[in-house]
Amino acid sequence: MALKTCVTITGEDGRELKEHGSAFFPAGNYYDDLRQEAVPWHWHEEMEAVVVVEGMAELLVETERYQVKAGEGFFINAEALHAFEVSSMEECRMHSLVFHPRLVGGSMESVFWQSYIQPLVENHCFQSALLNETLPWHSQACGCIEDAWQAMEKKETGYEFQVRNALSQLILLLRLHQPMPQKEPSQRELRDARRIRTMLQYIQEHYSEETDTAQIARSAMISESECLRCFHKSIGMPPIRYLKQFRIQKAAELLMSTDKKAGDIGAECGFLDTSYFTKVFREIKGCTPGEYRRRQACFTDGQ
Repeated sequence: MALKTCVTITGEDGRELKEHGSAFFPAGNYYDDLRQEAVPWHWHEEMEAVVVVEGMAELLVETERYQVKAGEGFFINAEALHAFEVSSMEECRMHSLVFHPRLVGGSMESVFWQSYIQPLVENHCFQSALLNETLPWHSQACGCIEDAWQAMEKKETGYEFQVRNALSQLILLLRLHQPMPQKEPSQRELRDARRIRTMLQYIQEHYSEETDTAQIARSAMISESECLRCFHKSIGMPPIRYLKQFRIQKAAELLMSTDKKAGDIGAECGFLDTSYFTKVFREIKGCTPGEYRRRQACFTDGQ
């Protein structure tokens, strides 16, 4: 069976558009190689559970940053803003599961939703959980994730029950060990969250156009200095750096999915100067657009 890489496609507000599974069974399993493709900042209404199977990954969730090595895992709560990066030039592979909470919780009137799912998704102090074996239940949680992933990969008769059972056990562990809410987010924190999503939306709508920090700041009706503060606090980089990374991510998607010339793709993604496009692409991806396309073709053929 061919292993699937999760290509992240976001909408205008940074929300992931990819459908994971189906309405009948809302879950998808993926085999991601972060050296081949990092996962940009995005969010989705699904929960996500991952085990790193090779190398080391860097997980960024809201304002937190984690190093996760092979054998460890992590959980990302619904609607948390997050991204994945490789921690070194070595290979980094992950087994990831993206699933809607209703797969475990059922309807909002059920005891499963009200007693287990709702307390997790409404706990603003619980955006993610690093499962690095510092506590005894971490290994059990990683085992649940891997069991669910393997069941989805094999798709033997009744695998849906196996997946739901493993994820239910994971949710139970998280519910039992979730941090108690210390306090509700402050008005400033809520305001910053709204602002960063608004500015990400603006970038993702206008990345192909000439855009600067002033325009990005105006989209959220704030000053340039406030814009810089929000970006540094939320995603750890200035807005123009994020804009470049987003443009290169879009260019990489087009290099993989179309036969367009690299220069045309660069122009389509906001780089009017081909040499500058190549320079920035190399800075971010470590190779030229042409080398990237050939590498990805070889990687796909080898799957």
